[in-house]
Amino acid sequence: MEIFPSIFLYILLFPLLSEFCSASDTLSSNETITYGKTLVSSGQSFELGIFSPSDSARKWYIGIWYKKFPEIIVWVANRENPLGNSSGVLTISSDGDLVLLNDTTGFIVWSSNSSKSEPGTVAQLLESGNLVLRRKYDNTQNYVWQSFDFPSDTLLPGMKMGWNLSTGVNRYLTSWKDDDDPSPGDITCGLDNIGMPQFVVRKGSEKILRKGPWNGIQFGGSARWSNPFYKTMLVYNNEELYYMGNLVDNSISIRNTVNRSGLLQRYLLKKGESSWTVIDSSQNNQCNQYGLCGANSICKIKNRPVCECLYGFVPKSQSQWDVLDWSSGCVRRIPLRCQQDPIKFLKLGGVQLPDLLQFSLNKSTSLKECRAECLKSCSCIAYANSDIREGGSGCFMWIGDLIDIREFSEEKQQFIYIRMAAAELNNNKKTRLVLILVVSLVCGMLILGFLIFCLIKKRKMKRASDDNVKDIELPMFDLTTVTNATKNFSLTNMIGEGGFGIVYKGTLPTGQEVAVKRLSKNSGQGLQEFRSEVILIAKLQHRNLVRLLGCCLEGDERMLIYEYMPNKSLDHFIFDEHRKTLITWKKRFEIVMGISRGLLYLHQDSRLRIIHRDLKTSNILLDSNLNPKIADFGLARSFGGDQTESKTKRVVGTHGYMSPEYVVDGKFSVKSDVFSFGVLLLEILSGRKNRTFQHPDHHHNLLGHAWLLWKEGRALELVDGICEPLFVESEVLRCIQVGLLCVQKLLEDRPAMASIVVMLSNEGVALPQPKEPGFFIERSCAETDRSTSEEICLTQNMVTISVLEAR
Repeated sequence: MEIFPSIFLYILLFPLLSEFCSASDTLSSNETITYGKTLVSSGQSFELGIFSPSDSARKWYIGIWYKKFPEIIVWVANRENPLGNSSGVLTISSDGDLVLLNDTTGFIVWSSNSSKSEPGTVAQLLESGNLVLRRKYDNTQNYVWQSFDFPSDTLLPGMKMGWNLSTGVNRYLTSWKDDDDPSPGDITCGLDNIGMPQFVVRKGSEKILRKGPWNGIQFGGSARWSNPFYKTMLVYNNEELYYMGNLVDNSISIRNTVNRSGLLQRYLLKKGESSWTVIDSSQNNQCNQYGLCGANSICKIKNRPVCECLYGFVPKSQSQWDVLDWSSGCVRRIPLRCQQDPIKFLKLGGVQLPDLLQFSLNKSTSLKECRAECLKSCSCIAYANSDIREGGSGCFMWIGDLIDIREFSEEKQQFIYIRMAAAELNNNKKTRLVLILVVSLVCGMLILGFLIFCLIKKRKMKRASDDNVKDIELPMFDLTTVTNATKNFSLTNMIGEGGFGIVYKGTLPTGQEVAVKRLSKNSGQGLQEFRSEVILIAKLQHRNLVRLLGCCLEGDERMLIYEYMPNKSLDHFIFDEHRKTLITWKKRFEIVMGISRGLLYLHQDSRLRIIHRDLKTSNILLDSNLNPKIADFGLARSFGGDQTESKTKRVVGTHGYMSPEYVVDGKFSVKSDVFSFGVLLLEILSGRKNRTFQHPDHHHNLLGHAWLLWKEGRALELVDGICEPLFVESEVLRCIQVGLLCVQKLLEDRPAMASIVVMLSNEGVALPQPKEPGFFIERSCAETDRSTSEEICLTQNMVTISVLEAR
């Protein structure tokens, strides 16, 4: 009977215990927030409390952060007046303001200072991350005060960036002063309201980046980022001018930040993931730097060098341009004499319009009327529509120099008409005629000199390769440094060899160990591989791709310098009877996941869609912690835009890893790499090579053997004797099933890498049953390791094509 008093007491205390154990999202007038006590939004997304950003804990702040990522601070209240210790108190004052008090002195450190404040208000942390002050019984959005009106360095969905034109309040982002100092830095990011809005980042008063002006659809020079879950808008009327993004679905989170170096970045977090991904960056190319090329010039990111004068203009200081200093800009080749010379206009399309420094704007004028107005004024240098919607309307006229023009191609093009002396454009027509004649003459000479051209082709290819390498701005190593690092290319430092040449281990003067890939002077294929590797992977950054540190180009020497992988390649372990025992099941699975994420980056998340075409165990390198890194991009090809497939007559790769459609028809795509990944996955599980696999009961290769075991329900027999405590049968079976799905004969049956990563990492995902693999029924010609020059033993479902090159 003694149990009943206990139950009765629990029932009485349960409401109090519940309130104590669960964090609230609301602060009432009689409550306080002190160190260790927080507000948490209703959906557990955001948290507010007292924090210190540095290890010294000398400065303390009230801030808002992500509940699951407390290191990511999205808003700070008392940025300019930190607490000296953690004894601050956040409460609501008697007149209804939100205040932060120094508990030691009782002084007010920070206050919301709302002009609308009145007694009886409460503070609430909303699920959007907005801290609002509202009347106690008013649940509308008629807030007394809100943190979204006072951004720090982060723009969240639903937060406005821009102007309240009625009150003159300007909402803009300000960087932190330092990584551990949230006080306002000297970088600001916001909207300029001068005629038409412009998106501007400044360092102090100096512009360092500009997007705009707004053309009715988007900010000029800004790519339209399309995401079905995130919509952006610009509102511009008599009362407000602001930019804002809104989430349509809660399956993702997005934040925009500006840091103390002026870098703008957009981060995305998918539901269930544990890390944020950078999906957009303002400094993604050199031309984003404000006014890089000076006055009356244009920045073209695809050119080398990137700056050139507008047509009809020449460098003001040729000597400065020769050393790539473009700050002096350009001046007219033929000066304008306004009313004395005939005037014409040069039409320039696909560009970001010049900055609005000296200009006039008439929103109701047509383009034809704009041209007429520009002709009337001797000070008018150029004109353009201010709004490109519905055929264009409005009139911009620029006076003085044209600053910060850059090439930018979008579906909706922006055109600018630049004033020219008629003689300049007439000369242009004559130049074109002369150019046509010259080109015709040159073509004739090329035909007559075809034999000479063939003789010097190899030298031209090498020079073109060097130019491409230099254009990518890779660090260059001199030959002396590389020679000393490899002990004069000693054979004792040799760690690998291929069709391109030899790979050496080296140690730089800094002590850093590197791998030096030296191109063979007699290897035509090696020259092409060298060029492909440099162009494709110089700017790729992923933890599962081997990192290219630089190159050496001196005389006939062509060398690539990579980060050194102390554990060599994957085949060094899994095909060796003794070393394979060093790789536990957990580590094998981590290697599989690392390779799959690296491939996903190449296929989907890199700047270009890249097809590796030679994925195999020897091209998976292992670092000191046995983390995998995909290497050897000599045969890789890149796809642009919406391209998904290509065809070649020059089939190159490694037998046993190439997909059927590639070997038979020369067609390669991301699904070709998926096939290779499937072969690699089954090799990792079995510890056997696909091509050299032999079985006493049949003549199938490893793929056929795995397929037979799967159909008979004996798939675990494929596994290479893993009997450790961490061995998970369901995980292994899932890997075998994914491997068989990847090597299916028809490419449309194979999953994409994005699906493969989900299949491997999520036990809850239902997998389809695999169909028959490609290239698994082998002839009974016992296949052994052969040199790359020997003919392969072809499978039943294979035909030959014009050229077949094995590696």
